Amino acid sequence: MAQLTIDIPDELAQRLAPYQNQISEIFARLINASLLNKAIDSLELPSNRLPTDFPTYLEIIDFLVNRPTSEQIANFKVSERSQTRLQELLQKNRDSNLLPSEIAELNLYEQLDVLMTMLKIRSYTAIQTKNSSVSHSA
Repeated sequence: MAQLTIDIPDELAQRLAPYQNQISEIFARLINASLLNKAIDSLELPSNRLPTDFPTYLEIIDFLVNRPTSEQIANFKVSERSQTRLQELLQKNRDSNLLPSEIAELNLYEQLDVLMTMLKIRSYTAIQTKNSSVSHSA
């Protein structure tokens, strides 16, 4: 296996530390989705759809590239439009009436939910650690 060394800001390194064992997979997905303009196989997206074709995916990417604080991550909610779309997909799923592309979209929502949940947990931990160290030093 080849090795690649990159320089990243210390803050980003701290944020990525919990995912140290998953960095290769994360980069592979990023390259597949963004740089090579290919569908991510593990998401089972139709070959003509990329994660970037879904507004919620872009909404979360746009949020993250702005380097939100732990507080902003902890308070993040997707737009009303994204919430409405998710409710539509869930209803269609309950009715067993999803198209293959909608199944892929719902799977993507699920993965985004897991990602954001993990980020929020890490953010809450960072906030509590920060508040604890402030109160102990006072």
